[in-house]
Amino acid sequence: MTHADPRRPLVIDTQELGRRPGQMLELQRTVEAPADLGTDVIAVPAGQPIELDLRLESVMEGVLISGSARVTATGACVRCLDDVRLSADVPVQELFAYADRAAHHQEVAADDEDDVRELDGDLADLEPVLRDAVVPALPFQPVCREDCPGLCSECGAHLADDPDHHHENLDPRWGALAALRDQVDSDDEKKRN
Repeated sequence: MTHADPRRPLVIDTQELGRRPGQMLELQRTVEAPADLGTDVIAVPAGQPIELDLRLESVMEGVLISGSARVTATGACVRCLDDVRLSADVPVQELFAYADRAAHHQEVAADDEDDVRELDGDLADLEPVLRDAVVPALPFQPVCREDCPGLCSECGAHLADDPDHHHENLDPRWGALAALRDQVDSDDEKKRN
């Protein structure tokens, strides 16, 4: 287990809360977003401010941290490639177990799929919790607007700028007939001249 660095902005010191169940502490904090908070299509840029509004509660097993994170993600519309800016208020909730409780849980747990986040002394690292909450809350296919028409598949023109944009597309199966028509038209033109 790597140790939490108390100087990092997403590491919360719970010492003030104490270990007596029922104690509560509210915390508002603005922190810089860590790197890679999102996907290739849309993400919260590293260094972008994240507003945290948290409640820390002492419970028998550890410290329950709940609240919300307000983020602004940027990316590209999957239809037209215009910039997309999306604000989200993402709920956050995680139990950080005391070391002795986490060890007991690992002894009695029937499966290894139930990961328990553990306090590092009195420190709770919120970065993985924030990542687990924010990334799934972002749209898988962001769009600049719901009715975005996208780009022309033939020439790449922005269809929102020209709603009547179209191309005369001939079915290739009719190509031979079109060539024959052009030849007949050419022959008729020669006869008239």
